[in-house]
Amino acid sequence: MKDMDSIAATMEGIGRAARAAAAELAFAPAEAKALALTAAAAAVWDRRAQILEANARDLAYAAEKGLSPAMVDRLELTEARIEGITQGLRAVADQRDPVGEVIADWTMPSGINIRRVRTPIGVIGVIYESRPNVTADAGALCLKSGNAVILRGGSESFHSSTAIHACLVEGVRQAGLPEAAIQLVPTRDRAAVTEMLRMVRHIDVIVPRGGKGLVGLVQAEARVPVFAHLEGICHVYADAGADLEKARRVVLNAKTRRTGICGAAECLLIDRAFFAKHGPVLIEDLLAAGVEVRAMGELADIPGTVQAAPEDFGREFLDKIIAARLVDGVDEAIAHIRTYGSQHTEAILTEDDAAAERFFQRLDSAILIRNASTQFADGGEFGMGAEIGIATGKLHARGPVGAEQLTSFKYLVVGDGAIRS
Repeated sequence: MKDMDSIAATMEGIGRAARAAAAELAFAPAEAKALALTAAAAAVWDRRAQILEANARDLAYAAEKGLSPAMVDRLELTEARIEGITQGLRAVADQRDPVGEVIADWTMPSGINIRRVRTPIGVIGVIYESRPNVTADAGALCLKSGNAVILRGGSESFHSSTAIHACLVEGVRQAGLPEAAIQLVPTRDRAAVTEMLRMVRHIDVIVPRGGKGLVGLVQAEARVPVFAHLEGICHVYADAGADLEKARRVVLNAKTRRTGICGAAECLLIDRAFFAKHGPVLIEDLLAAGVEVRAMGELADIPGTVQAAPEDFGREFLDKIIAARLVDGVDEAIAHIRTYGSQHTEAILTEDDAAAERFFQRLDSAILIRNASTQFADGGEFGMGAEIGIATGKLHARGPVGAEQLTSFKYLVVGDGAIRS
């Protein structure tokens, strides 16, 4: 697969097969798609020993490459995580099928009736790093929404993704749907990624899942439209009106539940009035949990903190590190987030309705949260069963991208001999 012509030919074949499969999936019965996903879930569970064996090979490869602990955490599968994959597949299977849904229906004075109806986008290309579960999530959501998908997993998750992909193909086969509905690029060679970004005749949209380097590359070089977020620089603001116990629970969860995901908090903003009333408790909780707190101003005087550098604000750590500073009120918190945020997810902790409303109204991140952890920034937690990614752009899809967001629409116009005057 090293030969560029060979890779180009392989990707061309994959693209043609995906386009043909997409034409059939566009009108596939909802029952067939649901059957494919439940059968795939059963196959994943039945083959969990093989999947764990494949994952062990990937973890050994990751160790040789010296991947960071956060990246290894994304890569590692356990029986519990495999069970989560099966639950996600079944959850997507059980969802309402979005294809064919009538979004709007109206009749004009001319007598024509117009319906705006959901329709699949066509072929989705998904390029991702580390997380083998994305293989299942992306495959499920694309199938549910009537799209064919071309998956290009990271080199470090190659064996795990291949094992999971085989289960998805088994499900599609059992349901009598085209096996090319869900294809996995069969090479680690980066030239395959370059080819995908140029496949304008075969791929309708690219979804990158990974770090800033990958997403930046895709956004800069893709000739195909992209759904993506560059970074997850998520903020938590403890307002003057925050409940102390709620704030303590949420801050710890937002930072420490899983540090390597895009919804992990990377910056803590504490209202000066909250700090005057409650002291350094939020910082001390983080320190006690083993988090390195890079603090600015008065917070840097708290024992155990590290003096923050200017570049620590607006930085995605993806590790047990958080930047922290005091702010004077909700407006200064908003100004800070506008300056340093990535329009992904921000949370306000407050019992003050006016402060919460101001925060929601004046920030334009894809997800805004009150009194809950930023780690809820996830399609599964939004009731989507799973997500193919989170988009921070403002066209078509925004926030968690689930099955509904992977549809477009068409107009169905019906008359009774109507002519235009």
